[in-house]
Amino acid sequence: MPAPPDNEVGRAAARPPTRLSFNLTAMIDVVFLLLIYFLVATDFKLGEEIYRLDLPRRSLRADPFELPRDPLRIAVASTGSGAGYLIRVEGAAAQPASFQELFEFLAQNQQSAAAVGGLFEPDHPIIIEPGPATRWEHAIEAFNAAVRARYSNVKFGGG
Repeated sequence: MPAPPDNEVGRAAARPPTRLSFNLTAMIDVVFLLLIYFLVATDFKLGEEIYRLDLPRRSLRADPFELPRDPLRIAVASTGSGAGYLIRVEGAAAQPASFQELFEFLAQNQQSAAAVGGLFEPDHPIIIEPGPATRWEHAIEAFNAAVRARYSNVKFGGG
């Protein structure tokens, strides 16, 4: 083998040594792919939270004579083309025949200092349920009988 010419040896010695470098573009691509993978694979759920609850206090002995607060429903229906009407009080043994009897029934069954043994408090819900063909004055008379008996939670309902 012949020896290299002098000018080629000088060039190789004058050349700076090559440095190794990383290809950062490929590394950045890998980092972003890993980031996307973990974002997609992660299950985003809210952590457990503590909710404030106001639970009713339980008494060891419930009052066995306490009545439920279900509304008292009074159905009113007009009969015929005249001034006839029917009144039906849900759960009552004796049904009132007139609005005056309805007033007396409601007044007698209201709890108060004067009346002992009443079933309903003055704010007990009462729902007047007029039928589809009930005349307006009959529905209002039933409403007025409940208001005259000093009930404060009287409203109309569909029946």
